[in-house]
Amino acid sequence: MRDQTPGRAPNFTGACIVMFGVNLGWILLLFFALYGLAAAVFICLAVNHWMNWLETRRRLAERRYDTIRPDTGSSGGNHC
Repeated sequence: MRDQTPGRAPNFTGACIVMFGVNLGWILLLFFALYGLAAAVFICLAVNHWMNWLETRRRLAERRYDTIRPDTGSSGGNHC
């Protein structure tokens, strides 16, 4: 049996973002075709609000992490 170490996993971030856009597009077109412009605009506003909420939550978590994390990058002097 050969002892091969597994390689690195490919980065699928770009593909995930593209597929999110494609899926969002056809869902909005479906809502527009079935229920009209008002429903599609409402869905767009709801998704926008949700994404802004996620960004705010992420920023708060990063700020909280930055205040707890010790500064490991400095060599111990005043760098002003």
